[in-house]
Amino acid sequence: MTKKDEGPVLIEHARPVTVHEAEELQHYGTVARLPIALDASVCAASAGNLNQLLADTMTLRDLYKKHHWQVSGPTFYQLHLLFDKHFNEQSELVDAIAERIQSLGGVSIAMAHDVAEMTLIPRPPRGRDVVPVQISRLLHAHEVVLKEARAMARQSAEAGDDGTNDLLVSEVIRTNEGQVWFVAEHLVDTPLVAHER
Repeated sequence: MTKKDEGPVLIEHARPVTVHEAEELQHYGTVARLPIALDASVCAASAGNLNQLLADTMTLRDLYKKHHWQVSGPTFYQLHLLFDKHFNEQSELVDAIAERIQSLGGVSIAMAHDVAEMTLIPRPPRGRDVVPVQISRLLHAHEVVLKEARAMARQSAEAGDDGTNDLLVSEVIRTNEGQVWFVAEHLVDTPLVAHER
């Protein structure tokens, strides 16, 4: 006959460490010095600019998902697919912008409440809008992002921050301009059926 266990044996070193609170590793708005051959003030300025752009890009991305779910009407299928495609492209920009902030030694925003506090894009209603309103809202959001990106691209070029300038011009501006073109064409007043002359 074997001796019964008297109870479970806890092994502390095999348990996961579940720390819920600790001192921040790096405060928001600061830069950690990385050997990227840029002055800390340039890194800080670019990181600050990019965090604003990140907040607005995240808002634009989420507007696309909102309208993807809520679109209706005769162009439902085409817009449903287009809005989702643009959502995915904006998601890629969000990641690229956030990673650039981190590579500059900054801290990127990440949480919805921070985005809501920072974004320059007006908050849409919770309800469902007709397609022309959805599209107009998206176009306005793109314009906000493009104005910022152009100004930030000039600043980063003047400061010698070529990496940030390249991201802004090659990815942010070009992606947003292309999306504006695809979305804006849906507002052109053309008949669904051509009339013979």
